[in-house]
Amino acid sequence: MAKEPTKSFVLRIDAEMMEAIERWAEDEFRSTNGQLQYIIAEALRKSGRIKKKKKTDGSN
Repeated sequence: MAKEPTKSFVLRIDAEMMEAIERWAEDEFRSTNGQLQYIIAEALRKSGRIKKKKKTDGSN
């Protein structure tokens, strides 16, 4: 399966918030970038702005 293309951008965030995100990422065994992607994707799904991804079990 091909991976979807990504775009890079600069995000300005205060130090306290960044530290909280880094701790959260560590707790969930994600990179800080991965955690930010997760947070944004969840917010978009909850608001109905993107569709929920279908879970696959690997079988056909």
